[in-house]
Amino acid sequence: QVQLVESGGGSVQAGGSLKLSCTASGITMSRGCMGWFRQAPGKERDWVAVMVIERGDTHYRDSVKGRFTISRDNAKNTLYLQMNSLKPEDTAVYYCAAGGGWCPSASSYNHWGQGTQVTVSS
Repeated sequence: QVQLVESGGGSVQAGGSLKLSCTASGITMSRGCMGWFRQAPGKERDWVAVMVIERGDTHYRDSVKGRFTISRDNAKNTLYLQMNSLKPEDTAVYYCAAGGGWCPSASSYNHWGQGTQVTVSS
């Protein structure tokens, strides 16, 4: 059974940092897409940062460019999202996902983690 388990969420002050982890089981991060999405209350789930696994290419939405970094550790089968200079508008549930297709699209992902809450206070 494929499982994606996120960890590392929490509450921080604006300007602080968090590092999210997503450990995958039942799959190997060898192809397709891996990404981080977020959903705030009353909002649609949207992409934050994604990786085209085969090429190692990464893409970030404009609002997090220069602040967030997506990376992976193949030996640990783990995906990371380093989040720096956090802002209140970053507050959301963050989801790890795996799939294939056009990586920035949520519809390209077949497997999702349970989500981890990130709260940024001012």
